[in-house]
Amino acid sequence: MTSSGPTVDTRRATVVLLALASSTFLFVTVEQLPAGLLTLMAPDLDRTTAAIGLLVTVYALVVLFSSVPLAHVTRNLQRRWVLAGCAGVAALATLWAALTPSYEQLMAARVVTALAQALFWVAVVPATAGLFPPGVRGKAMARLAIGNSLGPVLGVPAGTWLGEATSWRWSFAAVALLSTVIMVIVAVLFPSVPARSGGANEAPFASMRRFVSLMVVTVLAVTGAFGVITFVTQYLIDVAGFSQSDLPGLLLLQGGAGVVGALVVGRFLDRRPIGAFLVGAAVLVVAMVGLWAFGSSPVAAVAFLALFGFSFSTVPPVLAHRVLLVSPRGTNMGQAISSSLFNLGIAGGSALGALLVSLVGVQAVPLVGAAIVLLALLVALWEERTNPPLGSLVEHGVGEALGADGGGSR
Repeated sequence: MTSSGPTVDTRRATVVLLALASSTFLFVTVEQLPAGLLTLMAPDLDRTTAAIGLLVTVYALVVLFSSVPLAHVTRNLQRRWVLAGCAGVAALATLWAALTPSYEQLMAARVVTALAQALFWVAVVPATAGLFPPGVRGKAMARLAIGNSLGPVLGVPAGTWLGEATSWRWSFAAVALLSTVIMVIVAVLFPSVPARSGGANEAPFASMRRFVSLMVVTVLAVTGAFGVITFVTQYLIDVAGFSQSDLPGLLLLQGGAGVVGALVVGRFLDRRPIGAFLVGAAVLVVAMVGLWAFGSSPVAAVAFLALFGFSFSTVPPVLAHRVLLVSPRGTNMGQAISSSLFNLGIAGGSALGALLVSLVGVQAVPLVGAAIVLLALLVALWEERTNPPLGSLVEHGVGEALGADGGGSR
């Protein structure tokens, strides 16, 4: 690797970061939007709500299985055009979804959007990180993750409100318009850098052993958390005793705590990359155990829900940053594998939660989730104990970490 600094000035990089964080927000929003518009879309398209729900399921499966192939196919393309192209394809496909006359065309539009999202997740982390000096890339990853945190708690409710006030089609059209704006910003401001040169395309501490451990941690942590995320509204109603009308405010609280968590972890991630995960995962376990043990108290449920939102928001940026440090075959392919396994964890956590709800009740979901996240924490600790200390780019020195002597396996 040859580049040790940003490829653009700080203000330009910050504008691009803001645009890409907004794009993550829009992708998460449009992925989950049918869930908020079920009762509006189903009669308009003459389908059941279950069929509309499949629009979300198929979308997730496309992202899961297409990330690695798309990463391979586009490995030599400039990130500028990959990211701008993803936003542009998403804009066109989402507009197609807004105008479609049939369920079949809507499903096709969703598949195209999912393909754009799969490639976007592959490219956005290393491309964004490459805009900033190595010593502050963790902070950039944390800020990028804010869009991911806000999608479910701001984007989906806003899209649902717009759909109820006008038509579900206008919700998709609004996403298409905003995606077009982002496409223009990225195409104009993102630097033209060859796909494999400098930046964050190669990991400074590449290690297959560490990467495999990281992928195991990813699947376990996401699986454990997503049982709670999927069934949190049912938990708040059935166990904590809240009403349906209380849910928007509670979910907003969870999302707001998530934004705070992403900002806080960004202050420590560059200097303490493994410590940031260990602390975040430990707090996540405490939050889920607290929900299980004290969730019947509304006050305690609110407190532990906020703690859950705060701690889980630290997980995606920490995992993404870790890929940048240890991925053995380039960070784009590493991110593709990580993205696929992240989505596998989402599907696994949701399925496990559904199984627990049907067999023993929703109150068991946080406890089982906590046990799985604890297992992820133990795997991460085992990795640190059985390998030489990895440290951080800041501790090793930016020049050393990116130079020929600092880029070997650890």
